[in-house]
Amino acid sequence: MKYELLRILVVDDNHHFRTILTTMLRSLGVSKIYEASDGSSALELMRVHDMDMVLADLSMEPMDGLDLVRLIRNAPDSKNDMIPVIMITGNQGGRHRDFAATYGVNEYFNKPVKMDKLLATAEKLLAPKPA
Repeated sequence: MKYELLRILVVDDNHHFRTILTTMLRSLGVSKIYEASDGSSALELMRVHDMDMVLADLSMEPMDGLDLVRLIRNAPDSKNDMIPVIMITGNQGGRHRDFAATYGVNEYFNKPVKMDKLLATAEKLLAPKPA
């Protein structure tokens, strides 16, 4: 996979955690990383820039990660309703994971994120699909 070609959106209200994720992505060679502090800002960025993957926190204000994913998947003006979304959260309960799946979240990680898990998941989600 050519990581330097990827365009990844990192959405988290915690600036420190966004910095950790962007540092991890840059260490893989990803150079086009966009950051948003909530779902509303993320949607604005997605209207302007094409993205290949979204890493989003669950709990944010004013728009949380679930509402972000719901709009990505269902809004009439969504540019890429099939974009892979990894939800990253501090919420440990399986109930949150199941709920996120019903919204169309592709993968669900608990914080802290491990580099090897992020790498393996990105490769799986971004691999070309057989025709």
